[in-house]
Amino acid sequence: MTRTIKLLVVAVTLIVAACIAPTPASAQPGYGPPPRITCSSNDGNRNWCDIGPSRDVRLVRQISGSACIKGSTWGTDRRGLWVDRGCRAEFVVAAGGPPPPQYGAPRIVTCSSNDGKRNWCDIGPSRDVRLARQISGSACIQGSTWGTDRRGLWVDRGCRADFKVR
Repeated sequence: MTRTIKLLVVAVTLIVAACIAPTPASAQPGYGPPPRITCSSNDGNRNWCDIGPSRDVRLVRQISGSACIKGSTWGTDRRGLWVDRGCRAEFVVAAGGPPPPQYGAPRIVTCSSNDGKRNWCDIGPSRDVRLARQISGSACIQGSTWGTDRRGLWVDRGCRADFKVR
């Protein structure tokens, strides 16, 4: 065989071997680095970002000048990843994660009317809400200074309290 034919046979052999070799795990779907998403609180308001069924989220890079603090200015709930009060960051979302919360189990939500103005707090789809503990000096009276509507739990005129949501 001539040198050119030998080189051609070697090249074809390497190409065929590369084509039939198994794909490495890192190149297969579901492997490799977890997806990153950027979620931003626009104008200081709470915003939700879709992260699918997973609730296993980790902040990897803060972009905003406003603090991004887990449980205070960012977190997860049944709607997904939320950011608030100007937090803007890049997050890693792991696949799977813990199961969604059981809606039959009651949970406590603290809701506050700041500066005497009406404020809404996310309580998910439930509208079964009870006043558990009043925190403010201002009265918390159902139908007058607190209640529920299509936006969630609302408080008004200085009411601040813990509410039991089923």
